[in-house]
Amino acid sequence: MLLLLSVCLIAQPATCRDEQIPVGGGAANAFVCLRNSQSVLAQWQDEHPEWHVEKWRCAANAAPPKKP
Repeated sequence: MLLLLSVCLIAQPATCRDEQIPVGGGAANAFVCLRNSQSVLAQWQDEHPEWHVEKWRCAANAAPPKKP
């Protein structure tokens, strides 16, 4: 599963981008992805303090990415 994020710069809210984070730990279905997503999001936010997560969702690895 992938965690799809829409993130924007805190200092320039109009500057946004999409991120894809593989969710491991046996996240073979959306429920497991959603359950594990909070810790993945917290870690990503700690590593990228200049960015703010606007939206996020889980998607299958094979699914074509669409905007969250």
